Amino acid sequence: MSSSATATDPRIARWERFRDGRNSVLATEHGWLTLTSFQWLVEEPSAVELAPGLWSTDGTTAFLTASAKDGLTLVATGETVDGTLSAVLEDEESLMWVRYGGADGKQVVVELAMRADKYAIRTRDDGSPVLTEFTAVPTYDYNPDWVVTGRFEPYEEPQDVPIGTANPLVDGVHRSVGEVVFRVSGVEHEIRLHAEAEKLGALNVTFHDETNGDTTDEWRKVFIPRPRPDGSVVIDFNRAINYPSAFTPYGTCPMPVRGNSIDVRVEAGEKIPGV
Repeated sequence: MSSSATATDPRIARWERFRDGRNSVLATEHGWLTLTSFQWLVEEPSAVELAPGLWSTDGTTAFLTASAKDGLTLVATGETVDGTLSAVLEDEESLMWVRYGGADGKQVVVELAMRADKYAIRTRDDGSPVLTEFTAVPTYDYNPDWVVTGRFEPYEEPQDVPIGTANPLVDGVHRSVGEVVFRVSGVEHEIRLHAEAEKLGALNVTFHDETNGDTTDEWRKVFIPRPRPDGSVVIDFNRAINYPSAFTPYGTCPMPVRGNSIDVRVEAGEKIPGV
């Protein structure tokens, strides 16, 4: 596909504003660029890497035991942890639980997470070089040819489809609400991709394409505005973005549904960080 956009094209200005917003969100404190560990909790109260205290779980509840000298405080209240805390989460829930370190005692946040019905913690360190050295995600140049019109075919009822995730020990579920159908140059057949529902009727599509592992991460996602009354949709692959797992090995990001693939090089949107 060849680009016909120019620097004065208002579409480029809108895309650049989108890129600025995307980079700002990624660079937030204790965001995805600050992950420095992912550790499962065990039954015996145990020390973990990169965080003080003793951590454990009985399968339904997570526990943290620490003394005031450990320097841990509750994220929610700022109260010093001195004794044993407990928390209960549902699967896929997370809690920014405690923090410590740095001049203000807030450099590292420990996130409690429930994944695959098991408790884990992730440390989020604002001193991580992934954050401190971040400037922007590399992208392809804007290409209007990758703004594709298609249609949305909703299911009568959502379908839960088993999927893998970026962590091989964590299985996931994709709640498909229908399929986005479209054509691209170089592919003879219609492409059908499972879609998830987002706020205000928008859709989210996670997909593979032929750039994966070369110039882009192993998979990406693109948000699609709410379908029009006739079911038509506009898919702007210039806005395809990486999952957090492209930036960190500590994500549990969902893989695409089997078959959610575009069998050409989608040379639009975000590239592998560092490319």
